Amino acid sequence: MFKKSVKVSDHMLKRPVLAKPDDDLYHAIHQILAHKISGVTVVDDRHRPIGMLSELDALKAIVSREYHQEDVGVMLVKDYMTPNVETVGVGEDIIDVAMSMLDHKHRRRPVIDSHGTLVGQVTCRQLLKGIKELDHPEDKSER
Repeated sequence: MFKKSVKVSDHMLKRPVLAKPDDDLYHAIHQILAHKISGVTVVDDRHRPIGMLSELDALKAIVSREYHQEDVGVMLVKDYMTPNVETVGVGEDIIDVAMSMLDHKHRRRPVIDSHGTLVGQVTCRQLLKGIKELDHPEDKSER
């Protein structure tokens, strides 16, 4: 029997949904809804993660706008994202990443290479699948 991988690189989403800081907030919301995800990674022009825009960030922004009946023009992702996002490296152990995400109450983390460039994203769902496979490798009905 072979040992299953516990590296983030083997369990991450390789093409996460992204946003740019100057994107219209409603475009990012459309991406969240269309892809049925809980948030997007915000990247700079060098493809480095600079923030996250979660469903809650977006909901807070548009509810506030509606509640106050403000016409603030274009709403930009950079004004509503959570900056200074925590990242993980491709070689990190999924158990360690899961523990850190639980401790910080995060649902997703951008995955970066040794140069700080985004190469993927890991979410609670990917970690749950990966850890389940470690514990019950014979049950592959999820694949």
